[in-house]
Amino acid sequence: MRFFSTMILAATLCTVTSQPTLAQQTESDPLNYDTSIQPPRAEEREHSYTRHGITISDPYHWLRDQSYPKIDDEDVLQYLRAENSYFETQMAGQQELVEELFTEMRARIKEDDATVPQRDGDYEYWSEFETGGQYRKYYRRPVGSQDRELILDGPALADGLEYFSLGALSVSENGRYLAYSTDTTGGEFYTAFIKDLESGELLPDRIENINSSLIWTADDAVIVYGRANEQWRVDRIFAHRIGDSGEDMQIYHEEQLGFTASPGLSSNREWLIISTGDNETSEVRLLPASDPLAEPLLVRARETGVEYDVDVRGDKLFILTNDNHVNFRLATAPMDRPAEWTTLIAGSDEFYLTDIDLFRDFYVTEGRLAGLDQVQIRYYDDPSRIETIAFPESAYSAGLGNNPEWAMDKLRLGYESPITPDTVFDYHVASGELETLKVQEIPSGFDPSLYTVERINVRARDGAMVPVSILYRSDREPGGPLHLYAYGAYGYAVPPGFSTTRLSLVDRGVAYAIAHIRGGDDLGRNWYLQGKLDARTNTFNDFVDVGRALVERGLTGEGRISASGGSAGGELMGAVINQAPELFGAVVAHVPFVDVLGTMLDDTLPLTPGEWPEWGNPIESKAAFTHILSYSPYDQVVAQEYPPMLVTAGLNDPRVTYWEPAKWVAKLRELKTDDNILLLKTNMGAGHGGRSGRFEGLRETAEEVAFILWQLGVEN
Repeated sequence: MRFFSTMILAATLCTVTSQPTLAQQTESDPLNYDTSIQPPRAEEREHSYTRHGITISDPYHWLRDQSYPKIDDEDVLQYLRAENSYFETQMAGQQELVEELFTEMRARIKEDDATVPQRDGDYEYWSEFETGGQYRKYYRRPVGSQDRELILDGPALADGLEYFSLGALSVSENGRYLAYSTDTTGGEFYTAFIKDLESGELLPDRIENINSSLIWTADDAVIVYGRANEQWRVDRIFAHRIGDSGEDMQIYHEEQLGFTASPGLSSNREWLIISTGDNETSEVRLLPASDPLAEPLLVRARETGVEYDVDVRGDKLFILTNDNHVNFRLATAPMDRPAEWTTLIAGSDEFYLTDIDLFRDFYVTEGRLAGLDQVQIRYYDDPSRIETIAFPESAYSAGLGNNPEWAMDKLRLGYESPITPDTVFDYHVASGELETLKVQEIPSGFDPSLYTVERINVRARDGAMVPVSILYRSDREPGGPLHLYAYGAYGYAVPPGFSTTRLSLVDRGVAYAIAHIRGGDDLGRNWYLQGKLDARTNTFNDFVDVGRALVERGLTGEGRISASGGSAGGELMGAVINQAPELFGAVVAHVPFVDVLGTMLDDTLPLTPGEWPEWGNPIESKAAFTHILSYSPYDQVVAQEYPPMLVTAGLNDPRVTYWEPAKWVAKLRELKTDDNILLLKTNMGAGHGGRSGRFEGLRETAEEVAFILWQLGVEN
């Protein structure tokens, strides 16, 4: 079944139930860091390396535990704990504000919330939070009945655990079995379990070290999954037969370093789809879902720079590909000649085709036109018939939701905007009617008429026009404080959606702006390509230029801008404060990817080989080495003034290892010439997404907002 078959993201992570306070973590500090007044200073230890004739000094290299992924170096741990203690000491005076923010953010959440039930086969499925609950319970009921059945109890699974994340959920086609996976460290190595929904008992089957969906095949007797190796790379696909305690059968092995493999299922559930690729190249194989051990059918051999995805209807393949147009085209091919692609929808300079979804009687294309989401219904027997679903606002986010069945006559859609809470629709295909099923409830109240939304374009230094979405209170004073957010990597477009936590800034007179900078694909695939590899610095320049333009337009003032970004967006934060520190009054960098050069030189790290197409390979290329060195935030820290900063890290983070933000903060402490506050908070029992749990994550957001308000001098 496709329902519950995708990976559940950080928003649904479950909770920490007991964790020592940051102060308790430093009680036995043998290095005697005095964090009551002065920040801890990491010791400089001589270390350097030479590549391409260039020698790089890295005095904080020791903060990488040499036994990684095991982290037991007491010097490293004590330094991180000392930074945590300093964070706690410095934020102590803001705790009243943190609590106030947390309370108001929580008051905007409907605590006993539930998703809209969706039919899949003989059942309807949904999930619920209970009042006060940190994580979801998952239910189903027979179609036409109100007798609900609890199929997975998140609170029970997380009970007593410091960290809990639910990865994949997948119900067998016959409805009897539930496969699910969990992570209890934040390291994203999941373990899968199988539950008999008739008896309520767990089967003895355990599948370790997975990081993929769980796909039911072969008459619900076999689960197909991807296994992560020691470097957290999924390079092998296995088939596990239920009840078999022997070694699982390997059905695919990806031998190319940097490629990641993943299993999927065609929309008609007749074909198992094995996809493999990196950030710029892909390759797909098909196997009958009834026989996953059959010889795979290769659709088309990999070609560097060519990406494609495949779905199946009858004896015809539908292929979404960028092989002859940067904004992708849709092609078809006969099953017996899968490499012979014939264009069905040509690539377009204006319309960016991002996704297709096949159904029995029609198919859906999704994309963006002038940066705004588009959803179109199309018909197999009449290519000229296109029905575009109309949305009412000038800035919004919209797309297909969960539509698990092959024979759908209505489509589940999601829609939101900066002033429209998350809305769930059913689109009735025959009539074109949009039926509202649910609008996100804001228990403490929300009046959209109090706010103004603008979408403007800013000219960057090279002439590119960068879109900016801005939300502010209509009664806000001109020139007031402004928060600027962006990501700018991997072709991820930041949607102009709704956020309840954002209101805690906006309601205090802080405008909130999203810069749709290059590196994302907001304006099409070329927009992404203009922010990667040799063009990477466009991303940083766009952000700085947007900030300066907002000052010039009178929306804010220099030094009155706060900024935030996470992961690759944290790299953005590091680069822009090196370039234009005077613009910012506060900066928050979450799990920031700031030691770009050091990480791209280390092919033993989980993501590095697959990241070379995004950033360049400095091991082989001197040009890539020197280019990354020219902007890598850690390497470019200099003796200058920097804005107040809050930096976060996760000790178990496999994506951005903890030592990147730790080294960066240590170097900033040594070189910066100002007295502005610099805080590092490391989650000692979590990974890339921070602490787990609905309200634990909300409290960390309250800390971030409190830090920003404090540093911008915004009166509460």
